[in-house]
Amino acid sequence: MDLIKKIKAAEAQAQQTIEQAKTAAAKQAELGRKDRLQALEQAEQQRKKAVEDAVAAARNQALAEAEFLKAHAEKDRQQLHNKANAKINKAVEKVMDYLKG
Repeated sequence: MDLIKKIKAAEAQAQQTIEQAKTAAAKQAELGRKDRLQALEQAEQQRKKAVEDAVAAARNQALAEAEFLKAHAEKDRQQLHNKANAKINKAVEKVMDYLKG
């Protein structure tokens, strides 16, 4: 009789231990899931920030390059204008010499 009570008590204790282990495992799994979700959210935020930073850097670089190209184009335009004026002046001189001559 005493042995049966001890066996039943041991079975009850084992069942309780199993239930506690299941509960602990479920809690641990939930914590792991939450940690993974939080890590994914952080990774997504970092990705978005990296994309925004890359876009901003590209925009700044494009603006700087556009300014450089505008300055270069203005320099080329001015040189072309000066060459054209020189040729016009020579042509005017030739015409004036021809008319005088």
